[in-house]
Amino acid sequence: MLFNSYLFIFIFLPLALFGYFGLNRFRKYRGAKLFLSLMSLWFYAYFNPVYLWIILCSILLNYGISFLTERASERSSSAESGQKKPVSRLALAAGLIFNLGLFFYFKYFDFFIENVNALFRQDFALRHILLPLGISFFTFQQLSFVIDRARGQAEHCPFIDYLTFVTFFPQLVAGPIVLHSELLPQFRDIERKKIDPESFSRGIILFTLGLGKKVLLADVLAQVVNYGFSNALLLDSVSTLLMMLAYTFQIYFDFSGYSDMAIGLGLLFHIDLPVNFDSPYKACTVRDLWQRWHITLSRFFVRYVYIPLGGSKKGRARTLFNIFLVFFLSGIWHGANWTYIAWGTMQGLLVVWDNLGLVGAESEDGKIRPKLCIPRPLGRFLTFSFFNLSLLFFGSDSLKTAFTLFKNLFSFTVTGHLYKMVDKLSVPEFYPLTKLFDLKLPQYGNYLNLGIFLLVLLISALLIRGKNARTIALNAKLSGKTVLWAAVLFVWCVISFEQVSTFIYFNF
Repeated sequence: MLFNSYLFIFIFLPLALFGYFGLNRFRKYRGAKLFLSLMSLWFYAYFNPVYLWIILCSILLNYGISFLTERASERSSSAESGQKKPVSRLALAAGLIFNLGLFFYFKYFDFFIENVNALFRQDFALRHILLPLGISFFTFQQLSFVIDRARGQAEHCPFIDYLTFVTFFPQLVAGPIVLHSELLPQFRDIERKKIDPESFSRGIILFTLGLGKKVLLADVLAQVVNYGFSNALLLDSVSTLLMMLAYTFQIYFDFSGYSDMAIGLGLLFHIDLPVNFDSPYKACTVRDLWQRWHITLSRFFVRYVYIPLGGSKKGRARTLFNIFLVFFLSGIWHGANWTYIAWGTMQGLLVVWDNLGLVGAESEDGKIRPKLCIPRPLGRFLTFSFFNLSLLFFGSDSLKTAFTLFKNLFSFTVTGHLYKMVDKLSVPEFYPLTKLFDLKLPQYGNYLNLGIFLLVLLISALLIRGKNARTIALNAKLSGKTVLWAAVLFVWCVISFEQVSTFIYFNF
């Protein structure tokens, strides 16, 4: 079920809110959490019922590991503390093997077999395994819980609490990746079981802003982007450059729009979800960008990979290696394709370069002061440009396509294919104007389409340079004027649902 759909907004969400707060109103707290969990499972199963057994098995097995850890700890409570360590280690090993094994099987098994076949000239059959929706997110969320349980940093909880923690539908399929310490206490807080007018109002505003990002910008830009990546061989320098820029805006508005909607939905239920984006395209260094982009994924890798490997405490060379490894693994996390590995490798090298402190703009936190400090506006331009280039790997279906796009970009040729690419753009708001040109000035239709495309890019750039959606929603004055513009934007988005598409990060 998509956030940007009639079914979700006008049927599912009202039912979820009414049932959850209605049961809480009569102090049926366990019933309210069970109801919310069942609604969340319906939300998840709507995409494909086959997915349901996978996530349920994952939940049951991870909870079982936590339960057995708790029972073993109780039995050895009278023993010396040194005798408890094997129990924790066994739980950690079981959690890692199960979660990473499940993750590998569904996401990477066919990719692994393909490369074995290519490398050793074998002919092992592919299984064509169906990738469960959101497996990267709910697996990492549960993995963090299992690791923290083994470390003694998380307590065992009732099954209904754990089920609600994992399945809470706003963050279930595309994040943010939430820690148990962030969500479980909120679901136990009696005060949060009541509708909070301010939280509810700001949740609606944030959801609407995220919906606008997705429907009015990301889906429009996707029309040109999809054509560009599918016809890489035909593009010239100009069309490749503008397609690349459109993709950079599209992926931001698509993913940050989803995150805004998820956080906004959380506020409707009086639940605070962690920030996932903080104006990343304002960053002056790649290191700074990754402190603002997909924040909860970066946090996961820092907390469970970077720090356990020694972080920055084992010398400069080891620190740089740990940084590179985090981004390399991040690339693999995104998908079973060499393009994601190349993208993660490029990000890792760029962040390592930033941490060498040789050339660059000083970071906002002041921790990195390069020997040769460039002006911050130049740092923003270079950071944005490098990220643009890296996304050619991220958006391509193969390394061949990515290298073709790089070749096109630096060929400095102009074949006029740009007009054919922008002809794929269909913006309902400009329909009367495009129809008028078709009837009266058909020879200028290409110029009109190019003008509309450039206008969409300009609007995207201006929005990115302004305040982010979360800041606007949390600081907006709750007045009649605010209600009016939010209502207008919401209706505008709903009318545009005919262009509905899935979110980019649903593929991960």
